[in-house]
Amino acid sequence: MAIRCPNCGAEYDVTLFTFDRRLHCDCGAWVDLAVGHQQTKVAKQAPQEVTMRRSEDQRRQEEVKLLAAIKDALPRLEQMWEQANGHWGYEDPVYRFYHQSFKVYHLQQDITEIVKALQDLAPHLPLNPWFTQIVGEGTAEPFSPEVNQRWLEATRPILEAFFHARYFLEMACKYGKELNEPPDSLPSGWAAVLYLYGLR
Repeated sequence: MAIRCPNCGAEYDVTLFTFDRRLHCDCGAWVDLAVGHQQTKVAKQAPQEVTMRRSEDQRRQEEVKLLAAIKDALPRLEQMWEQANGHWGYEDPVYRFYHQSFKVYHLQQDITEIVKALQDLAPHLPLNPWFTQIVGEGTAEPFSPEVNQRWLEATRPILEAFFHARYFLEMACKYGKELNEPPDSLPSGWAAVLYLYGLR
């Protein structure tokens, strides 16, 4: 059996995916056994029949589409950014962490909403696996009284996930306003956004 990249169709032998390993396809997508893959029977193909992987032109097209999607979504993204930068969305939750208040868990919903908004900008592109791991660890565990006995261990991942989600939301808003087209010389924040979508 082979695992096919859902974006470009490139095929990888199933044995490469042991121990929950993911592969970064040349087209920029992440391919794994759990999400977004297609299993196919391995067929003997002549070299010219092998599906071509995403070219630089195709990546550029994806970048253009991403920037356009950000611009279209700017009103909603900026509204979310204001909330994530305001008293109740930012100042208070960080205080709640140090106050050892269960209200820090309210950030989990904010994180989920930000991540959904980011994914909706390019639903066909898997988000960076480091980012999804950080988000997953920060949103996996609901509050229970026993976490008070291991407060740092239980709640630091929430803040970490929030800070990463907030960063990418900020960069999307910033460069959605500043850029008219994808630049050749990449500002750091825009380059990070491209990493978020596997385009760099």
